[in-house]
Amino acid sequence: MHFVMGGIEMSHFMLFLAILHSILAVAPGDNSRDSSRLLRIKSELVDPSGVLSNWSPRAHICSWNGLECSNDQMHIISLNLSGSGLSGSIPHELWNLTSIQTLDLSSNSFTGSLPPELRQLQNLKALLLFSNFLSGEIPEEISALKNLQVLRIGDNMISGVIPPSIGNLTDLRVLGLAYCQLNGSIPVEIGILKHLISLDLQNNSLSGLIPEEIHGCEELENFAASNNKLEGDIPLMESLESLQILNLANNSLSGSIPTALSQLHNLKYLNLLGNRLSGAIPSELNQLVQLEMLDLSRNNLSGSIQLLSTQLKNLAALVLSDNALTGTVPTNFCTRGSSNLRQLLLARNKLSGEFPLAVLSCSSLQQLDLSDNHFGGELPTSLDKLGNLTDLVLNNNSFTGTLHPEIGNLSSLENLFLFHNMITGGIPVEIGKLQRLKTIYLYDNQMSGPIPSELTNCSSLTAIDFFGNRFSGSIPATIGKLKNLFLLQLRQNDLSGPIPPSLGYCKSLQLLALADNKLSGTLPPTFRFISQLSTITLYNNSFQGPLPQSLFLLKNLKIINFSHNRFSGTIFPLSGSSYLTAMDLTNNSFSGSIPSGLSMCRNLTRLRLAHNLLTGTMPSEFGQLTQLNFLDLSFNNLTDEIPPQLSSCKKLEHFLVNNNQFTGAIPPWLGSLQELGELDFSSNNFHGTVPAELGNCSKLLKLYLHDNSLSSIIPAEIGNLTSLNVLNLQRNNFSGSIPSTIQNCKKLYELRLSENLLTGLIPYELGELTELQVILDLSTNLFSGEIPSSLGDLMKLERLNLSFNQLQGRVPASLGKLTSLHMLNLSNNHLEGQIPSTFSGFPLSSFLGNDHKLCGPPLASCGESEAQKVKRLSRTAATGITVAIVLTSTAICLVMIYIMLRIWCKWRKVLISNSDASGGKEEEKWGFGNEKKRVGEYWKVNSVAQVPSETAEMKKQNNASFYTTTSK
Repeated sequence: MHFVMGGIEMSHFMLFLAILHSILAVAPGDNSRDSSRLLRIKSELVDPSGVLSNWSPRAHICSWNGLECSNDQMHIISLNLSGSGLSGSIPHELWNLTSIQTLDLSSNSFTGSLPPELRQLQNLKALLLFSNFLSGEIPEEISALKNLQVLRIGDNMISGVIPPSIGNLTDLRVLGLAYCQLNGSIPVEIGILKHLISLDLQNNSLSGLIPEEIHGCEELENFAASNNKLEGDIPLMESLESLQILNLANNSLSGSIPTALSQLHNLKYLNLLGNRLSGAIPSELNQLVQLEMLDLSRNNLSGSIQLLSTQLKNLAALVLSDNALTGTVPTNFCTRGSSNLRQLLLARNKLSGEFPLAVLSCSSLQQLDLSDNHFGGELPTSLDKLGNLTDLVLNNNSFTGTLHPEIGNLSSLENLFLFHNMITGGIPVEIGKLQRLKTIYLYDNQMSGPIPSELTNCSSLTAIDFFGNRFSGSIPATIGKLKNLFLLQLRQNDLSGPIPPSLGYCKSLQLLALADNKLSGTLPPTFRFISQLSTITLYNNSFQGPLPQSLFLLKNLKIINFSHNRFSGTIFPLSGSSYLTAMDLTNNSFSGSIPSGLSMCRNLTRLRLAHNLLTGTMPSEFGQLTQLNFLDLSFNNLTDEIPPQLSSCKKLEHFLVNNNQFTGAIPPWLGSLQELGELDFSSNNFHGTVPAELGNCSKLLKLYLHDNSLSSIIPAEIGNLTSLNVLNLQRNNFSGSIPSTIQNCKKLYELRLSENLLTGLIPYELGELTELQVILDLSTNLFSGEIPSSLGDLMKLERLNLSFNQLQGRVPASLGKLTSLHMLNLSNNHLEGQIPSTFSGFPLSSFLGNDHKLCGPPLASCGESEAQKVKRLSRTAATGITVAIVLTSTAICLVMIYIMLRIWCKWRKVLISNSDASGGKEEEKWGFGNEKKRVGEYWKVNSVAQVPSETAEMKKQNNASFYTTTSK
């Protein structure tokens, strides 16, 4: 019995030892506390991927995911949960794992800030928290981690400054603070970090100078501070002999490139792009024989290129674009067979001369970009020496000549950019040998001839752009072989004939531009296969006939422009895509109604259907087009009223329905369209008044309501349209006066109010519209009163028409100042007086119909004034009275003489009679007979009608004699 009991006790004891061993195995040393801490950490984290699923008391702690224990399994020395999809704040329990040496929580979604408690991790050598969503500032307490060698906390939302206490981390090898929101300057204490190998400060907002103390980091191999706001000169770094990467791109560094950089003999990567560096590129950089990549682009560097691939034998990429470099590529730039240069980018400089033949020796070259320079001359026939070339970019130069057949030998060529040069001739058929060619841009040249069908052998082609050349003939019938083509731009050439049906088999096509050619025929029904088509422009051709119904299947169309062709039939086939943003079918012969299905295109911004034969009404469903900003339905046969649902189109800027048969009133809700800039309701059958609400359209520039049946007054609210440039209300039934508020429309340059029933005076305030230039037309109204002199202030005015009114008074002399006038019509009024002399060049018709009271060229010359006439008449009357007195006196004297002579004759007769009777008869014959005749002649000559003129003439002669005598 005792033995049995003893056996039982022994078995219990053994079980106890097993349990104790198990407990000790699970939690050796302090692991029991770490285990409970880690389990609490697990409970605070969101773990969608279950990375922490084996964190359980049932498993040995050293086997938990991401954990690493010391060799004696007594301590946790590493926690690596990088890229585990974890989120939440970093648990505070983590900072109690004091034995940990490596903490890597990078590439997760942790939030919150770095707490001061991290100073407790005194054994920490590597802290990696990059690529999370951490915020706040870098705590000063981080400087207490004396054993820290790697600190990478970049790609977060950490802000503030880099604490100067960072210099206390004297064992630091790697400092990664890139892609944060840090500001301030780079602390000079960085120079204390003697063992620093990598310093990454990219993509922050650091400013100020790069500290000279950087030269203290003598073991530095990587220094990247690109995309900041650093300024000043590049400091001397010749002591950084281990430096392999120097990236200071996209800052505001200035001054010249220091020649001391040439002493960094281990440098492999030098990037200074996007700064304000100036001066020449130091030729000493040729000493950087280890250099593989050099980018000095986007600076203000000048002078010639002095870098040589023959010395920089490891150089694979040389990027000098966007500077002010002159000259050309040095003749000894490359030596065939010894160069490793694969990328030479010299775009957007001031390089000149002919094509640099030295480049042809760079046989390893893959990318050559000479674009946007001043190169000229013909392209060399030996371009095929660059057998490895994948990208040839020569656009925006002045290259001439033709594209040589040797281009077909560049079997690796993928992208050919020759646009905007002066290349002539045709495309060589050898182009068809380029099986890898993806992009060919030849636009804006002077090339001609047909597009060779061999081009369609380039089965890798994705983009063809031949815009703005003189290519003729037809589109290759085999174009459908280009299954990968997504862009075909043939606009503005002389292509003719129909669209080949095979084009429909370019199923990857997204942009098709055939506008501005001489193409004709109908659209092929195979277009239905181009299901990816997004943009199609066919305008300015001679296409005709109805559209294939199958076009309705093109569900990805966004932009359609078929304007200025001869299409007919319904536009329904173009309404199948709900992605449509712009449609222009102007100037065709489309008929039928506007499909209401267009209202499903909720992103439609431009709809132009003008100059067609459309009938019916405007669909009320258009009110659903809330993005619409341009609606042009003008010159059709549309009827009925404007649907009120369009009041929902709040973004409408251009609303044109002119030259239709719309009826009803101008809707007041137009005043709610605050973006409206152009409103044309002219040449319809609108009646009623102009709603005052239009005055709310403060952005309105052009308002056309002419040729309707509108009546009543012009509302005073028109003066609220202070941005208005054009106002045309002519040929309506408006009455009343022009509102004086029109003076507020200071930007008007065209004002037409003719052929209405307007009355009253022409407002003096019109003279304040000093921007009026095109025309001021107030003709055929009932205006009265005088022409306001203020119109003389319209110095820019070119045409003025005030004809067919009831204007009175004189033409203001101020109008003579209108030196820009080339058309004037003041006819058919009641104007009078002399017209300004500057109007003499206008035709007679400009002034007729003014009761013959206007004078001056081109009319008859003006006579004397009324005052002068009165004065002249007064003088004439006085002269007449004087002459009458003189004549009367003379007549009396003559009568007296006559009487005396009669008496004397009678006396003598008596005397003679007494002496000789016969002699007396003879004297009587001659004396009385002749005397009687002379008296008669006397009265005839000196009649009343002749005396004044003779007297006046004598007076003039006497006066002339007097003045002549006096003047002497």
